[in-house]
Amino acid sequence: MIDEYLPGGYHSNVIDGGMEDPVIVKRTADDGHGEWARGLRRVTRSRTQARHAYDRSSRRYRHVEEPLERRARTAGLDLLRVMPGERVLELGCGAGGALVALAVAVGPMGRVMGVDLSPGMIREAAARLSRVGLTDRTELLVGDATSIPWPDLSFDALFMAFTLELFDTPEIPAVLAECRRILRPGGRIVVVSLSRAAPVGWPTLLYERLHDRFPAALDCRPIHPRLALEAAGFEQAQSRTIPLWSLRAEAVVAVRPSEFASSPGGASGPLASLKQTRRRVDAP
Repeated sequence: MIDEYLPGGYHSNVIDGGMEDPVIVKRTADDGHGEWARGLRRVTRSRTQARHAYDRSSRRYRHVEEPLERRARTAGLDLLRVMPGERVLELGCGAGGALVALAVAVGPMGRVMGVDLSPGMIREAAARLSRVGLTDRTELLVGDATSIPWPDLSFDALFMAFTLELFDTPEIPAVLAECRRILRPGGRIVVVSLSRAAPVGWPTLLYERLHDRFPAALDCRPIHPRLALEAAGFEQAQSRTIPLWSLRAEAVVAVRPSEFASSPGGASGPLASLKQTRRRVDAP
């Protein structure tokens, strides 16, 4: 483990400092994973390659990539409905675009954690939070979503935008299992990603061909976020489709099962769990 100290007092752990060989696999996979994996392209670049690529793009990310993703990310934040006093985790926080909104939403009594594979992105996010005076309620960490470094039941809500599709198909269940582990009963998760929901049009098919040809440059690929969340044991999934260039993005909110989910006469859907969360936050 290599400790690295970042601007503003942030601390990071580089968890896989060694070089990795690229993963060479079939380009599409069902592989017995279920409907959520049907037709997905595969990810063929390594963690080290991904980290280096995002380190190189970190300084321009907020000016180039973030504006293209802003509409879909905002839709996801609206679905999450973060409340004052909550503990929230963002996986794949990038240069901190969503972290600012999350930190404002939780207020001075809440806490927001951000994790990203790229030290460069974490530095950019730290500087951004410092500029707007939100370092007192945030914590940033260099890490990997397949091994989230917090105990079970640590968070009320989790946000992940254009991150889940960066993991190869066999890794997606592991990432979502970690998400379920660290969420409290009734906790909400929002995943925003490129969507492969039917009907799959020619822009999506063309993009997938380009992803196969240039996997380092076009590392996101369309997935089925709602089906993946349901397969991982999350419930009450609700989704929105957002136009994204000529493609489609999907923002999905779902809930970690809790005792409230099946109570007789209770409301259903993520808003029901949000009401229970509000009672917990407001309780003396």
